[in-house]
Amino acid sequence: MSDFSKTKGHLAIFSANVIFGLGVPVTKLLLDDWVTPMGYMASRCVFAALIFWVIACFLPKEHVEKRDLVVILLGGLLGFVISQTLTAEALDYTTPVYFSLVAALTPVSVMILAAIFLKEKITSVKLLGVALGIAGALLMLYTSWTSGTGKNDLLGITLAVLSVLTWAVYLIITRKISAKYTAVTQMKYFFLISAVVMLPIVLFTEPQQKLYSSAWEWSGVIEMAFIVLFATVLGYFLIPYAMKYLKATTVSIYTNIQPVVASFVAISIGQDIFTWDKPLAGFLVLLGAYIVTMPEKQEK
Repeated sequence: MSDFSKTKGHLAIFSANVIFGLGVPVTKLLLDDWVTPMGYMASRCVFAALIFWVIACFLPKEHVEKRDLVVILLGGLLGFVISQTLTAEALDYTTPVYFSLVAALTPVSVMILAAIFLKEKITSVKLLGVALGIAGALLMLYTSWTSGTGKNDLLGITLAVLSVLTWAVYLIITRKISAKYTAVTQMKYFFLISAVVMLPIVLFTEPQQKLYSSAWEWSGVIEMAFIVLFATVLGYFLIPYAMKYLKATTVSIYTNIQPVVASFVAISIGQDIFTWDKPLAGFLVLLGAYIVTMPEKQEK
């Protein structure tokens, strides 16, 4: 594989995680003012599915093998329906900074799951990285339990950890599929299954969303448009594109960009406050993630 192709992969996943980092505080704004977590998820699923299927109409049709389609659909359930529902619920209870710091544990999660399911060896150096990442997570749990600033930080952080683990599984199981099909082909099925699952749940169990009532305002529309167009359609298009050229562990390390972007924006707009534990926990988590992926640098 050429260096230029790998560079395109790195640029794609870097851009995706900057967008996701910006999406964390925007999501918090939507959940606080306009939609429930499930309404937020259904909006993303339905609009993204429509956009990807419309785009696919103007591109050459790509045949997908049945077993590969099953993996793509499973990826939609894990990587979006379950993972992102947990994300939305987590942000309803905790702050964007705590959530984004937990998201930085993704490389550690990918490595642990790869060792369990793919029998990849864990070296003593990687074990050190795992220990540092876990130490950072435990620090967040302890400080949130004693003096958290969210509605229920302990619950929110726990949901965030589950979201990260589910996302890590998604990265592992879709690695080969991502290299086989175009991003649009994958995402049109990915979001179709997500919409099929989420829309009935919201229509029959959820109250009317304020954003879709007579009380709507342009601020809410703009926030949702950013989430759908950028944090969903563009972001999820860039992930399988990047995975054509990069390993799952490499893709996961770029998650570390998210806490930097999300924390800066959240604190700047008053969604969170700067406390002593956040930079320390961030340092431990990011250092752990760096150590976990460091030995594989020469393979990227």
